[in-house]
Parts: sequence; C-alpha cells; structure tokens
Amino acid sequence: MFHVNHQPGAEIHHTDPFAVPVDRRTPVRRLRGRLAAPVTLWTAPGPAGLTVSSTLVAEGEPNRLLGLVDAESDLWAAAEEAGRFAVAPLGPPHRQLADRFAGLFPSPGGLFATGEWTPTAYGPVPADAGGWAGCRLDTAREYGWALLVEATIETVELAEETDPLLHYRGRYRELT
Repeated sequence: MFHVNHQPGAEIHHTDPFAVPVDRRTPVRRLRGRLAAPVTLWTAPGPAGLTVSSTLVAEGEPNRLLGLVDAESDLWAAAEEAGRFAVAPLGPPHRQLADRFAGLFPSPGGLFATGEWTPTAYGPVPADAGGWAGCRLDTAREYGWALLVEATIETVELAEETDPLLHYRGRYRELT
C-alpha cells in the first residue's frame, strides 16, 4: 500500500533541510539574500558551465562584464584556459537547467547531455535563451569567497525578449 499526494507541487520538505538556520547567518549573508539577482548561465569551450547569479554588465567603451564565480569550478578552469566564455540570461523555463549547472540537480550523461545547444566560439549556449554575450577574459582576482571575473564583451546576440529568472532569498522567482 502506498500514499498518493493529490496536491500539485507537493514537496518532501517545506524548507531546505541543509540550509543554515537564520539565527546563524551573518548579517551580510542575510542582506545579500534580500537582493534579487538575475540568473545567468556561463559556459566556456570544453565545454564547461556554471549557474551564476552575480553578474553585472557595464556599458562603455569597451563594454564590460563582471561576475563572481567559484574559483574551483570546472567553468573557471575552462574559461581561464580558453580566455573566453559565454553568458546567457535564463528565464522561468530554465529553472531545472539552472539547478543542473549549479550542481543541485542530477545530470546523467553530463551537463550538456540534455536540451538544445547553440555552439559558439565562446561556449555552447541554450538554444532557447533570450540571448547571450561572448566575453574575452581580462582578469580575475579573489574577492570575498569568490573570484571576481572581469571581461570585455566582444559580441551580443539577442533573441526574442523574455522575462528573467531571478534568485531571491534562496529561491528562484519570476516577475509578476
């Protein structure tokens, strides 16, 4: 005999069982959690990829891109070796993709085994992304517990405009 839960969207836990309790989080971590951030996918030749929610675009001559990435990630090793990478903003349909590249969702066969990908000189990008930027790596340095990556945007390909996927207080959100 087994129990069937007829409630849509049922979950095993109502909270993250691995999350640090609120009373043990630093004020800076709690502040960071209150800042909504766009969810992006960074990829590099190899291929390698990583979900990044701390990305900033600075318009100018030249146009620049900044981001905080994990120095021990496969993405960083591939981007550093290639000297280039791609950044694609993700939308609400990409929640599972974002989790897969963040290491939170299984990826049998590898990160790029499912979905449709558009090959670029900067790294593969999701075929259904709202666009992507091809970046040349300029420099990187330790910044907090991450690596601050600075790059020059060399190309931008925009598709049909889509709503962004946002990361806010530890969860994905959508514009309403």
